[in-house]
Amino acid sequence: MTSNAYDQGMERNLANHTALSPLSFLARAASVYPNRLSIIHGNSRFTWAQTYARCKRLASALTLRGVGVGDTVAVMLPNTPPMFEAHFGVPMTGAVLNTLNTRLDAEAIAFMLDHGGAKVLITDREFSPIIERALALMSHKRPVVIDVADPMHLDGKLLGEQEYDAFLQTGDEAFEWALPGDEWNAIALNYTSGTTGNPKGVVTHHRGAYLNAVSNVVTWEMPRHSVYLWTLPMFHCNGWCFPWTLALQAGVSVCLRRVDPTLIFSLIREHRVTHLCGAPIVYGLLINVQPAVREGITHSIAGLIAGAAPPASIIEGCERIGIDITHVYGLTEVYGPAAVCAKQDGWDQLPIGERAALNARQGVAYPMQESIAVLDPETMQPVPSDGETMGEIFFRGNLVMKGYLKNPQATEEAFAGGWFHTGDLAVMHPDGYVKIKDRSKDVIISGGENISSLEVEEVLYRHPAVMVAAVVARPDDKWGEVPCAFVELREGATVTEAEMIEHCRAQLARFKVPKQVVFGTLPKTSTGKIQKFVLREQMRSASAID
Repeated sequence: MTSNAYDQGMERNLANHTALSPLSFLARAASVYPNRLSIIHGNSRFTWAQTYARCKRLASALTLRGVGVGDTVAVMLPNTPPMFEAHFGVPMTGAVLNTLNTRLDAEAIAFMLDHGGAKVLITDREFSPIIERALALMSHKRPVVIDVADPMHLDGKLLGEQEYDAFLQTGDEAFEWALPGDEWNAIALNYTSGTTGNPKGVVTHHRGAYLNAVSNVVTWEMPRHSVYLWTLPMFHCNGWCFPWTLALQAGVSVCLRRVDPTLIFSLIREHRVTHLCGAPIVYGLLINVQPAVREGITHSIAGLIAGAAPPASIIEGCERIGIDITHVYGLTEVYGPAAVCAKQDGWDQLPIGERAALNARQGVAYPMQESIAVLDPETMQPVPSDGETMGEIFFRGNLVMKGYLKNPQATEEAFAGGWFHTGDLAVMHPDGYVKIKDRSKDVIISGGENISSLEVEEVLYRHPAVMVAAVVARPDDKWGEVPCAFVELREGATVTEAEMIEHCRAQLARFKVPKQVVFGTLPKTSTGKIQKFVLREQMRSASAID
């Protein structure tokens, strides 16, 4: 028996303890703000009462198909109402939501459906060619397929036994769902975009999803009833937990099937969008539209930026067109954003270049994350806070995944030493802010000297003709490897390889200057990240031919 008086006769019970789950946000939004807008999609409008009813119908219909605790429901959907509803309706059954990357090929989708054991697949008709092939490639039992016939995209073959809205009608909007008995229960399965071999299935839990949804509000100082434009794919880390954040704040989701700068500014104007998220490339597109496209927008917009480390030029450009950027950092394994470059008093008084350089850092831990650290991966000791000594970024806290599905070895390796290993190399600045220098696999070692590809890219982005840039290693007989730059130019811009190299030479040590510049469209993921592994393979193939 405990001798602690504060424990005696004080057990957890229904009156004083409830598992944390973001599902509770939806019930509250529908109760407190039933008639406020929840979703705008083309000409369709839904209120929070209607969204709650549709989510309960989805949960009920899935339950009638035998879906329950421990099952997986996969979705292949763009940013549309069914995708938003799946973030609530699926976990209401106790099942786990697996949002599939809509840019992947059939082989990758087939692997995920098999590995995750999808019992039901909800898919938009736009992706029917890929899904049809993926289903044929599956080695396990085919899931029940439900088709979404979105009025804004009616092309595509019907593959399933029922259309989504008809499927909802088989469910009961009075469905009695319950919060999970344990907040550690899985809520989502997200596959990492592995560059070699099969991707790993990241499993997240209700507690982490709840806390990161709250962290988004606190970090961004996000007002109630914010109007949020879905420039970020909801399949990516569950939209950085923003479906749940918007329920918490009873905000408005303005749906967007694909990134189109002209349409984005049209929606911002029409609905007075207040918030949006995206990778640097998305903001690059917005910065570079013709000024006439932005006309008529007089209010400021808050933007979260993450993905690849954003060049200062992107942050500067956003400021010029009225987007107030907050830089966040994270990975799939930490629910999306788990660190933020928290702005300090006085930064806004600095020249724009200095201000952008400060804001380009990855920063400090998110409010609900326990800690972020830069450690020596061999000794697991902190590196000096000198802004120069390189280490690896590690996370610890509630915003870290449960582990990798059916992969105990990878899980153990990821958590070795009591920290989550990100694989990102960084320095710690004297003010306690983290700054990424590179992914461990992206560091170029030339003649024994380490070259940060991000440092070289930052210089490339300062050239007025550059839209997108990436730097990778090119094999070299003398130095082992040397930097090679891939550059995508702005529309109508021209520059020669010699001019670009000279631009870099004026700002970099000679050994860091790219030895070759390749112009053209760069390969990118659906979230705008440049696929450096594709570029590295091009370099290796070219070297083998030479």
